[in-house]
Amino acid sequence: MELTWHGHSTWHVTVGETDLLIDPFFDNPKTDLEPSDIDTPDYVLLTHGHADHIAHAGEFSDATLVATPELVSYCEAEFGFEDAVGGMGMNLGGTVECGDAYVTMTRADHTNGIMTENETSGGMPAGFVVSDTKPTQVSDDESTTFYNAGDTSLMTEMREVVGPYLEPDAAAVPIGDHFTMGPMQAAIAVDWLDVDHAFPQHYDTFPPIEQDPAAFASEVRGTGSDTEVHALEADEPFTLE
Repeated sequence: MELTWHGHSTWHVTVGETDLLIDPFFDNPKTDLEPSDIDTPDYVLLTHGHADHIAHAGEFSDATLVATPELVSYCEAEFGFEDAVGGMGMNLGGTVECGDAYVTMTRADHTNGIMTENETSGGMPAGFVVSDTKPTQVSDDESTTFYNAGDTSLMTEMREVVGPYLEPDAAAVPIGDHFTMGPMQAAIAVDWLDVDHAFPQHYDTFPPIEQDPAAFASEVRGTGSDTEVHALEADEPFTLE
C-alpha cells in the first residue's frame, strides 16, 4: 500500500491497482500541486462536507464516490458525480469493496455542515479504514490497513472497535486542535489504536490549527507507545508494508 499526503487531510492511497483520493483540498500551504496535477483516481472518499475537505472534489467527478448518502446527493447535484458505491453511497459501519481495496466507514465526532455556511446538514461525519483484505473477526497478519480518522475528537470507539477489530497498521490523526483533537488527545488515540505508524494531519493550514508535529511525537512517547510518528513531507509517497 502506498500513501501520499498532500497536506491538510488530503491523501492518495494506492492498493494494488486501485487509486483512492481522500478529502481533496489543494489550497493548503503544504502541497505544491494543483488538482489538475493529479490523475483522476478510481475512487474519491469524502469524510464530511466542510470546504477544507470537499473543495476540489468536483475536479474528480469521473471517479466513483464513497461518502454518506447525504453527501453523495450534494456532490451529484453540485459537482456532477454520476457514480457512487452502491448507487447512493454508504454509511457508518459499512464495508464496501473498491477495486483491490476494502473501505470501512467509521464514526468521527465532529460537525458536518455542507461547505462552511452550515446551512445544510451533511449527515454524520466519518473516518475510513482502507485495507487490502476484507475485515473479519479472524486476525490477519498478512493484511495491510490504513485508518484515516477524519476530523474528530478523541473517542472510545478507537479503543473499543477500530483498534482491536479493524486492526490498522497505520493511522492518520488530526493534531490541529481548536476544531479537532490536539497533540495530546491525538497521542492517546494512537496509543489506543496500537498502530505501528502514525501520521499527523489537519494542521498548519490556517492560524487556529498551527502546530509543531514534534509536540505530537513527544506526546505519543509520553503515552509509553512505541508507535513510529512520521511528519510526512507533502506529495512524497510512503510505502506501508
